[in-house]
Amino acid sequence: MLHSRMPSIRHILFAHLVSSMCSIPLPRWVVEEIDCNPDLAYTDKHGRRNYEYISLGCDTLPVLKGRTPVQVYADYMRSFRDAFKDLLGDTIVEIQVGMGPAGELRYPSYPESNGTWRFPGIGEFQCYDKYMLSSLKAAAYSICKPEWGLGGPCDAGCYNNWPEDTDFFRREGGWNTPYGKFFLEWYSGMLLAHGERILSCAEGIFRSTGVKLSGKVAGIHWHYGARSHPSELTAGYYNTRFQDGYLPLAQMFGRHGVILNFTCIEMKDYEQPAEARCSPENLIKQVVLAARKASVPVAGENALPRFDEEAHRQVVKNSRLTYEDDPHGTVYEPMCAFTFLRMNQNLFQADNWRHFVQFVRHMAEGNTNVGEIHHKASELIHVTQPLVQEAAAALA
Repeated sequence: MLHSRMPSIRHILFAHLVSSMCSIPLPRWVVEEIDCNPDLAYTDKHGRRNYEYISLGCDTLPVLKGRTPVQVYADYMRSFRDAFKDLLGDTIVEIQVGMGPAGELRYPSYPESNGTWRFPGIGEFQCYDKYMLSSLKAAAYSICKPEWGLGGPCDAGCYNNWPEDTDFFRREGGWNTPYGKFFLEWYSGMLLAHGERILSCAEGIFRSTGVKLSGKVAGIHWHYGARSHPSELTAGYYNTRFQDGYLPLAQMFGRHGVILNFTCIEMKDYEQPAEARCSPENLIKQVVLAARKASVPVAGENALPRFDEEAHRQVVKNSRLTYEDDPHGTVYEPMCAFTFLRMNQNLFQADNWRHFVQFVRHMAEGNTNVGEIHHKASELIHVTQPLVQEAAAALA
């Protein structure tokens, strides 16, 4: 990953990933511990285990050779800080703190790697390991409803269902009943508590090092148009037609001074399958507004490898959102940084590189004069040609 300082306060990061299926497994010794105690892994209602991340249900229990998972995470962060102390604040200016699968603060509700889930399935709740079930049981007993603590909703369907296939997620389904609200508050509350623990550790460990901290929230835009927002609910975001699930997340990030990193910044609604009621544009607006209310800076990234002007234009637009609720028409710039995925040979093709240079200048200068940007970009394309050839050869 390369970091490029821009003329404005905005930073652009360039990420080179081989494919969208990036696999960074847990350390071998942790996998061995899970093999001995499978309940350390997230578990769905069918008993399938997920090895992407340790279940947050055991965050504070000494299940890893006498240490808690949070202690292990903290030890790793301290080791990183000590090993790279001479680079922190200068060469390393930001550290993204992983808080779940793919580094995102969420449950692994839509596992892609083994074909269990396919877009745009609603996913499944991940609360069936013994530690999560113990917490759910205690929460149910605390409100004198022990029957609500036996497991997740039994009518929430399977990974590849759609909302109306299920009694829980359909328009007037169980998600909006007293039981549904209880379960979703507990499930999302567990995720928020996990984020608090991890970010609290990170804040203390990297304090006074000069680096900024960021954390990633998933851009789950499919079925956003459904009242229940099922795909967000199974991932742990209690966001529905009647409930803002992103303000509590933003407030939690704000308490620790952490940048909120969000994806799907390049997407438009009309590009998505209409029947899945996707709305990345409205989702981005909701998340950015929540961050604004919590005074939290937002960093963005594209979800798909896009090299076209239309996607670049959408990124620029989302970096300068104006809200109708602001009587002064103030332009709020949510993106303090942007990560461009993916740096590969396609980026360095003539047309793609020309579009990209225009895009970078537009982001850096905040200039809306397309003609001027095009003229300046043409000059830069000529100047950077040797670097482009060198980069393309390195990625071959």
